[in-house]
Amino acid sequence: MGQIISRKSISDFVKNLHEAGKTVVATNGCFDILHVGHVRYLQKTKSFADYLIVLLNSDKSVRSIKGEGRPINSESDRAEILTALSCVDFVVLFDEDSPAELLDEIKPDVYTKGADYTMETLPEREIMIKNNIKVEFIDFVQGKSTTNVINKINNK
Repeated sequence: MGQIISRKSISDFVKNLHEAGKTVVATNGCFDILHVGHVRYLQKTKSFADYLIVLLNSDKSVRSIKGEGRPINSESDRAEILTALSCVDFVVLFDEDSPAELLDEIKPDVYTKGADYTMETLPEREIMIKNNIKVEFIDFVQGKSTTNVINKINNK
């Protein structure tokens, strides 16, 4: 089972993992209503390194990105659910719209993003290049999204 780590201590934690010869992969997201698409994405992400760190958008960040009424689940609930997945080692909350600053601090070996992005459209591109972080793009599971789940519930 994974654990929630404070933003304040995550950089030193990753540094210690690197010094022990371990590799770290990071990804980010809201993970609001967890579904099979999320699980498969996280399992694939974990395959790239020894440890998976999920950079989780805080409630403030989700509202800023997705608007009022989101997230459906609180940041503490979303973080706890993620740590229950065997593929997730650590969860760190962040308040910004983008995880770029946090990625620059922790410097994972690999970063994953959905395949709807390319290296040219990746918002964190400059951080990846600056820190020589490998980027892997992962295909989505067709038809699986939090928005689709919400729409299905609303349209009973």
